[in-house]
Parts: sequence; C-alpha cells; structure tokens
Amino acid sequence: MGRKALVLSITYFFYGPLRDLALLEVVLGRAVSGADGWLPDHAVCCAADARFPVLVAGAGGRAPGVLVAVSEAEAARLAFFAAGFAGAAQAMTVMQAEGAVLAQVFCAVGRAGGAAWVYEDWQRQFGAELRATARDVMALYGVKPAAVVAARFEQMLARGASRVRAAQAAPLALRHAAAQADVAVAALREPYARFFAMEEVDVRFRRFDGSMSPQVTRAGFIACDAVTVLPYDPVRDRVLVIDQFRAGPYLRGDPQPWQIEAIAGRIDPGETPVEAARREAVEEAGLVLDDLLPVASYYPSPGCSSEFLYSFVALTDLPDTAAGVFGVEGEAEDIRGHLLSFARLMALVASGEISNAPTLLSALWLAQNRDRLRKA
Repeated sequence: MGRKALVLSITYFFYGPLRDLALLEVVLGRAVSGADGWLPDHAVCCAADARFPVLVAGAGGRAPGVLVAVSEAEAARLAFFAAGFAGAAQAMTVMQAEGAVLAQVFCAVGRAGGAAWVYEDWQRQFGAELRATARDVMALYGVKPAAVVAARFEQMLARGASRVRAAQAAPLALRHAAAQADVAVAALREPYARFFAMEEVDVRFRRFDGSMSPQVTRAGFIACDAVTVLPYDPVRDRVLVIDQFRAGPYLRGDPQPWQIEAIAGRIDPGETPVEAARREAVEEAGLVLDDLLPVASYYPSPGCSSEFLYSFVALTDLPDTAAGVFGVEGEAEDIRGHLLSFARLMALVASGEISNAPTLLSALWLAQNRDRLRKA
C-alpha cells in the first residue's frame, strides 16, 4: 500500500493587494478563506514610485491584513505572482485575537511616499484590474520564468485594465450577440513579449449556421487601450497637432516616418480615458485641458490588433505660444507641436499628409461639429 503524499501547510500574512481573497483565489487556483490579523509595530504606506504598498517599521504601528494557510505548491504560485510587485517573503510575528503566530510576509522593496495605503481605496481603483492581470500572469506559470513575467508586470497591468474596460456592456443592435460557448480555445501561445506582445491562438468559433468552425490559428498584436485628443480653439479657429517619428511607418518602408497626429498615449492602470487624455496633453504639448468632448471609441485595426482607442476633441485656448517641443524625459520622446488653422488642418487631411486614423477621424468630427462649437 503506497504512502499518501504529505502536504505541508504554510501560513502567509497579506497586508496589501493579496488581502483581496478573490484575487488570491485566481493566484492559488482554489477557493480561499482567511483570518484577520495585524502586524505590530508596522504601518502600510504608499510606495513613492508605485501604486503598491510598502511596510514601514514604527513603534506602536498596526498593519492590518489577513492570514491564509497554503500548501508548498501554492506557495510557489504565490512567489511567481508576487515577483512582479511584492518582493520576497520572510518570516514575521503576526498578531490575531488568539495570540501571536509566525507567518510569511511579502515585504515589498521601495521607498515610502508618506501617505497611508488604504486597502479599500486601492480595491475600488485597482482591484478589478489586478484580478484581470492575475489571470494573465498565472496563465504563464510553468511556461515562463518569474523574472521574465515580472519584467513585463507594468505592461500586463495596463492590459488587465483594458480587459476590465472591454468587459463593459456594449451595443448589440446588429452584430452577432456572442455567448461564452461561441469561442473555444485549444491553445494559446505568446511568441514575443516586451513592451508590446504577440499572441497566437488555436481557436474555433460559432458560424452563422450555428455550427462551430474548424480549428484555425490566428495571431494578434497585443496593445493596451489608448487615448487621442485634438486640442481646438473655437475663438481662433485653430488646432494643435504634434509631429514625431513613428516606428510603424518606418517598418512599412515609408521614407517619411514622421507623422502629424493628435496627442496620444496609453491609458495607465487606474486611469480613466479622460484622465489619460489630460495627462498626455501635459506631457506632449504642455496643455492643461478641461473640456473634453468624446469623438468615438473604436478598434483601429481589429483584424490584427487588440488596441482600443478613445478619441477626444478638447476645447481650449491656443495662443501663439502654445506650440513647442515636448516629451517625457527618459522615454526618448521628441515631439514638436504645430498650430494649424482649421482650413490648413483639412487641407492636410485632403492631401494625405495626415494619414493616421485617429487624427483623420477627429478632424472629420471637428468639421461636422465646428459651427456648433464656435457658436457655443
């Protein structure tokens, strides 16, 4: 008679995002329950350079959290996931109503920003995004080394946020209303992953006659949700556009890879599209924008890319001094602003010198709404 394998139980104390038991269930792959506890003589503070918390030692402090027992195999899953934001675990004395207990605690490396980290506030802003990210991260467990996945954690967070926005209700007046069983995935591969990623999927999908298609292989460029914003001064009747080098046209073989564009950028984790548009306007054009008007929300190239854009026109003051050279230091951005009359903008659209979809769409929206905006 064979021996039954011994499963050791290890107690962990979670004071940060992993206090979210729904998130912990994704990481461990099972239902989870925990017990309340606290780490004495410590406080949980916001990190100075990240959205995740750090532990700060201090007499009289009390860092609340939850105690959870896990197996050795589950501890390995925890370490894989936490490598992206929480550092290594170490043994610490944790208190609970029944007394002291020795538990493993992930002690995030970072400099405290001073403000207290409030779990409930974090959960409202980032909880759904991190749960979505955890599903992507844990799909790579046993496939890629933890260090490789951790190096892309910020990009994966942005993708998790895109997943949350994608799950929101969308109009279904004409197109096929998909059910979960309408797409069956046999295999998913990630042959390339750095700032962007490529994924390849073996998939079957529901045909319009009700049957399932044969298995086919499809590949997609994985990009996060992004925003574009075209600043417009209705009094002076002019816009601000930017001019910068773009890799896409260059790789296509275009001898003129600089593009005339609307301000654009990725939506960071925890941001709304409007917040991202305002941040990008400061970074790329030095503009502080308030009045943002939605143009459209759309997939610019759904046949090959997951990118989803939110485009805006912003009503703002554009004096002669508004144009300049901008960009985020450390990101190799070299961005020049141009002030254009509305007539010049539309001439560039007609000539084809403006040749990217978001700027074309925003310019055509502005042409349709310009008289109304100027009168208002």
